[in-house]
Amino acid sequence: MAQIQPDRERAEILAAALDTAYGPVGGFGDMEIARAPGRVSLIGDHMEYNESFTLPAAIELDTWLAYRRRQDDRVRIVSRHSHEVGSFHIDALVPRLASGSTRAGAPAPPLPWSDYVAGTAWSVREADIPTHGFDGVIDTTLPIGAGLGSSAALELASALAVVGRGRILSPASLAAIAQRGERDYMGLDAGIVDHLAGAAGRLDRAVLLDCRSLEYRHVTMPYGVRVVLCDTGERHDRRAAVYATRRAECARAVALLAERLPGLCSLRDLDQASLRRYRSTLPENVAARAEHVVAENARVLAAAAALDAGDLDELGRLFAESHASMRDRFGVGSAALDAMIEVALAVPGVVAARMTGPGPGGYTVNLVLADAVAALQAAVARDYDTRTGLHGHAHAVGIVAGAGPVDVL
Repeated sequence: MAQIQPDRERAEILAAALDTAYGPVGGFGDMEIARAPGRVSLIGDHMEYNESFTLPAAIELDTWLAYRRRQDDRVRIVSRHSHEVGSFHIDALVPRLASGSTRAGAPAPPLPWSDYVAGTAWSVREADIPTHGFDGVIDTTLPIGAGLGSSAALELASALAVVGRGRILSPASLAAIAQRGERDYMGLDAGIVDHLAGAAGRLDRAVLLDCRSLEYRHVTMPYGVRVVLCDTGERHDRRAAVYATRRAECARAVALLAERLPGLCSLRDLDQASLRRYRSTLPENVAARAEHVVAENARVLAAAAALDAGDLDELGRLFAESHASMRDRFGVGSAALDAMIEVALAVPGVVAARMTGPGPGGYTVNLVLADAVAALQAAVARDYDTRTGLHGHAHAVGIVAGAGPVDVL
């Protein structure tokens, strides 16, 4: 579990927020801080439910949960930004479906953010790990709903706070606990990639993750290359519906192809030759989704090898192919994403660029030579808004260690 170096100013702000919310203690007192990073998908979006490979990395945008332990099982929590509050007793938690708060098959109502904390606490309890209550303040630098793992970061930080610093959890165990809370307590269709990337991150390393076995290895980022996130300023309310549709289309491809390829369990197991042979038996949209997944799986592995080798030209080619395929075959692109890619690639020193996240809209991820970052930021500010009428911006993010406690002393 990563031990994070202190950000003294941020810790002091959170100590003051705890005093304001729950009564003064003075200074850091008995405050503890759990931190969890967001994540960016370098390549391999939508691969999780196809049991394929993906290549995320933990980023320095993160969530901090500053807390003071209680002697009972009560959790009180407040957001430093929105001032919304939540309160519950860990021993009294019941999953949303079991409590009747959500009907199976019914549209999900908006969920209070504190439900993510409660679900994680329930998951820790269900894992037979000793828990303790706390009074806490949430502080985050992650944009919400942008595809950068903000929910997973909140859950990972919550798990660390509920467990406390006295118990060490492996990245895999921490990720599984956080995911279970979202899936089984809240009833959301949550995968584990965001959680595992946030738990298993390492400084200047990406995480090559096998979404079937959940085995992973760390891949070194090339020296002198920065990761830059470019926000298109475009958000889509239909993102969840598009995600569900693509997942259903991939499942349909497997079902139809399994009639001719006995034993086919996922698109992970489909090769190009078999797809070409039976493509005509699939509806056109379903065939296009399968083509993307089969090719993208190979691109993820090739991208990990290119990172290991420091082959920037190959990374540029793979990112470009991935972006075009996400748009043309998987149908989750947008004009704004294309415009941001074109603006970026016109800047000398931008090595590779593609959309990132489930799409449509959101962010692009760019690999940029360090001395070209400022030029990219200037180009986005100068050219992107004029072309699209949206407000975009670019910022470099460090690739960082995974979730863990912050040393506030």
